[in-house]
Amino acid sequence: MAILDFLKSKKEAEKSRKSAKKPFDKAQGKPAKKVSATSVRQSSESEGDKKREEITKKPASAKSSSEAKKFSYDAVKQPHISEKATGLSEKDQYTFEVAPNYNKHEIKDAVEGIYGVDVLSVNIIKIPAKKRRLGRTEGFRKSFKKAIVKIKEGQKIEIL
Repeated sequence: MAILDFLKSKKEAEKSRKSAKKPFDKAQGKPAKKVSATSVRQSSESEGDKKREEITKKPASAKSSSEAKKFSYDAVKQPHISEKATGLSEKDQYTFEVAPNYNKHEIKDAVEGIYGVDVLSVNIIKIPAKKRRLGRTEGFRKSFKKAIVKIKEGQKIEIL
């Protein structure tokens, strides 16, 4: 019967595997040990981990002054100019539109690096999206994140 032929071929394959000779290690005069794939994988992973650790380890003296004080131009998008913002600039506070994924510390470092001033504090405000209409078309104005940065007295940021 053709339906049961696949069972016969399975049995024949098993017999041929059993009858096959085991590998022999001539140096020791014993059958060779089987090496499993998992043990090979584990040994290669541990070697890779050691190499990664060596690469990532840097001595403390290797840090340069530029690495110690990094800042990002992506954090501060643009100064936010409004009537209230110009009033705050007289009190040494400046308003900036910032990227939504940056926090106060990163914004402080960015403003200090870009404008060369000493930042005392940073306050963040999230402006929500507002509904807008143009004729029959309705939509939303984009939401954004705004940061009010207070700098040291006597220092100034030239925005315009």
